Amino acid sequence: MFDTVVIATDGSESASRAVDVALDVAAKFDADVHALYVVDRGDVAASPDELRKELVEALESAAEEALDDVRERSGRSVTTAVRNGRPGAEITQYAEDVDADVVALGTRGRHGDHGFVLGSVADAVVRRCDRPVLTVRQLDAAESDAQAV
Repeated sequence: MFDTVVIATDGSESASRAVDVALDVAAKFDADVHALYVVDRGDVAASPDELRKELVEALESAAEEALDDVRERSGRSVTTAVRNGRPGAEITQYAEDVDADVVALGTRGRHGDHGFVLGSVADAVVRRCDRPVLTVRQLDAAESDAQAV
């Protein structure tokens, strides 16, 4: 059913649970795993010129750390990629490029009294991607404790 799973990660706590869920799906179907990190070109363009080089280096370092984390947690071969651009568009394009069967990514989870809200990247991928998208929200502390029991 799933031969190729794309995991979009930014290395955040919110993405961490999505990585776990996506790796479980990939293991159950013995699917190929692709981990993708997108350097948001908007963040770079909005930075002052004198800080731009340092920001790019920091973002590239963060990308490698996030992708290494997926590799280590997987315990299997993982194809990794770093792309530059608008994250939603890049994730969608990457999924098409590798003929993904499913794309997994985290949401931003709970936001005050507004209940469950998708982050802008997750929302863009859900709306534009022609592949199935698995969004995984981060559990709050009470839910994490209950799930651990």
